[in-house]
Amino acid sequence: MILEITQYGNPILRKKCREITEITDELKQFGEDLIETMVSAQGVGLAAPQVDRDLKMAVVDVSLDPESITYLRVNGEEAQLEDHMPLVFFNPLLEFGSLKESATEGCLSIDGINADVLRPTEVKATLCLLDGSTIVVETDGLLARAIQHEVDHLNGILFVDRLTTAKKVSIRGKLKRLSF
Repeated sequence: MILEITQYGNPILRKKCREITEITDELKQFGEDLIETMVSAQGVGLAAPQVDRDLKMAVVDVSLDPESITYLRVNGEEAQLEDHMPLVFFNPLLEFGSLKESATEGCLSIDGINADVLRPTEVKATLCLLDGSTIVVETDGLLARAIQHEVDHLNGILFVDRLTTAKKVSIRGKLKRLSF
């Protein structure tokens, strides 16, 4: 089922979401709904608070841009992107590489605003999956950026919070209009 995407100004987007303690059939269905909603909105990621759910759960799918990723390891082994997309996960833990780069980001909950965001280029993510397993994903490129962006949502952080002061000032008016 396609869910309504929560927009900027809704307090749930600023909330640190609660951890998931049990995998239920309802949770598995919610994972399918997240995928369907993300695909319908033409996004590369979607987090539970973006559809008004207070859960540490998200989905990413960067399979349309595989060239943006130079490596992908799952549990220490080289992996194929298509074998892991879409990636539905919950209760993530992230470790970051030391190198950072700036790239343009947007957000399905912040309509019409795109801006360059400085983020670590590499991430090591420990992710719980809906089949009850836990995997460790090591990657770079768009997948690393998408995971970081969605995990930010689970902690009440929006990409606009990571902008330079000058850029924040330049979009202040747009953000104010979106919150009404």
